[in-house]
Amino acid sequence: MASPTASAPPEREFRFLLPVAVIFTGALIVSNIIAVKVVDVSGLVGGAFDYFQPASIVIFPVSYIIGDILTEVYGYREARRVIWSAFFANAIAVLAIVAAQEIPAAPFWGDQDAYERILGQTWRILSGSFAAVLVGEFSNSIVLSWMKRLTGGRFLWTRTIGSTVVGQGLDSAFFLTIAFFGTATIPNGEALWGFWWRAWLIKTLYEAIATPLTYVTVNFMKRLEGVDAYDVDTNFSPVPLPGRWFHR
Repeated sequence: MASPTASAPPEREFRFLLPVAVIFTGALIVSNIIAVKVVDVSGLVGGAFDYFQPASIVIFPVSYIIGDILTEVYGYREARRVIWSAFFANAIAVLAIVAAQEIPAAPFWGDQDAYERILGQTWRILSGSFAAVLVGEFSNSIVLSWMKRLTGGRFLWTRTIGSTVVGQGLDSAFFLTIAFFGTATIPNGEALWGFWWRAWLIKTLYEAIATPLTYVTVNFMKRLEGVDAYDVDTNFSPVPLPGRWFHR
């Protein structure tokens, strides 16, 4: 494994950062599209009780695993750039879907209602989704970076799971509060609190189960890139300073 470095040098070009960023961005965009479907995952808890979640549960936790890899291997500053890039890409996808919905359909195309039911989302839900992504992903990255310095780079599992506990908890809390606060129940008839803790629990378990794969991937990426970034004297503001947006 490559020896630790204080941070990635400004002139360094990484061979695999772009593919990792593409997977991260794709996971966010796909999860936002398929979240409209509510799925029954009661079987995962042995059928002890009804357990419903948005279909994005199958892909959204991947963004946190990739976020861990970004911060662990490349450092917070690179992760910050990827998070913002993915956020804007997601916004473009949403705006395109909304624009397509508003353009009058061809007279012979009879699926406008289906399009609106499946892809049409209220602005309150979209706002909750956007806020949740920013708060959750940045919290995940900052906590992981802080814990890496605290542990001296040891015990990777503590920071991948620990950062997910914080990030996924805030993500679910922000989304559900903005999207559904003030209503008695969420769409599947379950109380808001119950929906939140169950969403948080299954996403955290997802991360824990994937820990061996995260270990293998992180160590493999560190060897390939020849870097193991530690965020020393790093500005952890989610928004880069003016004039430094595109700089590491």
